[in-house]
Parts: sequence; structure tokens; C-alpha cells
Amino acid sequence: MIRNLTLTFGTLLVATLAFAAEPAVSLVSQEALLARQQKGDPALFVLDVRTPEEFAAGHVPGAVNIPHDQVAARVTDVPKDKDVVIYCRSGRRSALAAEALAAKGYTRLGHLDGDMMAWEAKGLPVERPAGAKAAGQ
Repeated sequence: MIRNLTLTFGTLLVATLAFAAEPAVSLVSQEALLARQQKGDPALFVLDVRTPEEFAAGHVPGAVNIPHDQVAARVTDVPKDKDVVIYCRSGRRSALAAEALAAKGYTRLGHLDGDMMAWEAKGLPVERPAGAKAAGQ
């Protein structure tokens, strides 16, 4: 019993330390992002960290595409004085991009709740170049 309790406490301590090491990223709902976009909020920067092909198939209107594996090298393309809302397809690449930005001193980071999958599932506006087909078509 004591051994199990110690193991549990040790696991909890490790989990707590790992959580503390993660960058502070707020969760941004699709509705909140859409509302800020519709108001033309000048303090907003939407960052799509998917591949250029995914971006071309459809993205959140006004988003800037910097693939997650290029974020650290292109950090000057991301304004430090704005609220940066990051998204990818499902969340993994967003977390990597947020970590890279936090390591460079970014503090105004948000993660789009549900990423692009949830945005599309809710039927929210999707921007794509003329002639581009939606994913899966």
C-alpha cells in the first residue's frame, strides 16, 4: 500500500513538473476567434502551422501559414506584440509551434480549441485560393 502511494505521488510530481514546463497557452474557442475577426481586431494574428498543401485546401480566413517545423526559423514573421492564435489539423503541431514561440519569449499565445477539424465541423468560414478544392474532394 505504501509503495503504491509513493509511486502515485511520484507520478503526480512528475506530471506536475511536466505541466509547469509547458508554455502558457490559452484555449481560444472558435466563436471567440470568429468574433474578433469580424470586429477586425488589430491585436489578432492567426497562425496556421499545417503544411502549405493543407493550408491551400482551406484555412481560417486571414490566417498566415508557417509550417510548424519552420516556426523557430521564421520567428520574425510572427509579431510579438499581438495575440497569436495557433492552429493545425488536430493539435499536435500547434503545441510544437507554441513551444517554439514560447522559447523565443512569446507570451501572448492562444490555441484554437479543436483546431481546423472543429472549425470545419462547425461550418465556420473557410478561405481557399480560387480553384482550390476542399480537402477530400
